[in-house]
Amino acid sequence: MSLAEVRHDWQKAEIEALFALPMNDLLFKAHSIHRESFDPNEVQISRLLSIKTGACPEDCKYCPQSARYDTGLEKERLLEIEKVITEAKSAKAAGASRFCMGAAWRNPRERDMPYLTQMVKDVRALGMETCMTLGMLSKEQSDQLAEAGLDYYNHNLDTSPEYYGDVITTRTYQNRIDTLTNVRASGMKVCSGGIVGMGEQASDRAGLLQQLANLAQHPDSVPINMLVKVAGTPFEKIDDLDPLEFVRTIAVARIIMPKSRVRLSAGRENMSDELQSMCFFAGANSIFYGCKLLTTPNPEENDDMSLFKRLGLHPEQGPVANIDQDSQIVAKASAQKDKATKQFYDAAAL
Repeated sequence: MSLAEVRHDWQKAEIEALFALPMNDLLFKAHSIHRESFDPNEVQISRLLSIKTGACPEDCKYCPQSARYDTGLEKERLLEIEKVITEAKSAKAAGASRFCMGAAWRNPRERDMPYLTQMVKDVRALGMETCMTLGMLSKEQSDQLAEAGLDYYNHNLDTSPEYYGDVITTRTYQNRIDTLTNVRASGMKVCSGGIVGMGEQASDRAGLLQQLANLAQHPDSVPINMLVKVAGTPFEKIDDLDPLEFVRTIAVARIIMPKSRVRLSAGRENMSDELQSMCFFAGANSIFYGCKLLTTPNPEENDDMSLFKRLGLHPEQGPVANIDQDSQIVAKASAQKDKATKQFYDAAAL
């Protein structure tokens, strides 16, 4: 009998029981399930670019892009398509198979849609998967992006329904569910996860995963973000989460969403190699790669490739990491980058 059973009827008590398992038992169960569905030594790599930074009207308490908080972030206009393509080419040269584009909006305006759809078409023409995170989408906007060929749409649930009001008040939990429903109905793949370490309780981490696992179709990608505390945001002085609780969250996500990619997202810069290794063993098999996630740092490409080499991991559809060769690729790609587009976007920020 397969351990990797796909279910959509998880009870919160069941998920909390998984969190409460002894760590060795939890990791063994998660890793066994991971091996049934994926190459345990393969990691999907994505690059994430901010195509419009800052001045967001939402009040997400973790987000440096909110216009309500003074974080020193300068707002930027929507990037020109040519600059986006330059970044996509650089990302592909550095080993990324998916290029994600994020805009600090409550929702895109109709006048923005022609630019967004053209970006999708041009990035796809490079042979890369495409992903966007633009805030809430109407059914019509979802259809337009799907028609342009957008592969994935990211829209995180962030936390449990019970804790959500302590994090965000300017859009509802149902708003987020509605956007995911529109994306699925348009035929795109869903990227949806959350953020831990925002002062939530263990029951809230279980509640977040319950919401994701009980969607009519599991998200294709599940980004799990560790809060990056940014000065000027309401969460800048919140207590740190025990790193082992982060590992538990990765493991439980893998168990209850066995066919989804589970992504290590924001916060990796502050994670030791040992902690990241535990996460990969627990079932994480996707990362954001290189440069930085907007105002928050992210490990450089060479650091990731060095860790991959030490662990015997390899990028999706790629060879085992070769740090010397990768250094040359990254240096060449970096030399070609447009200096005006260095800001990278944190997927947790929408």
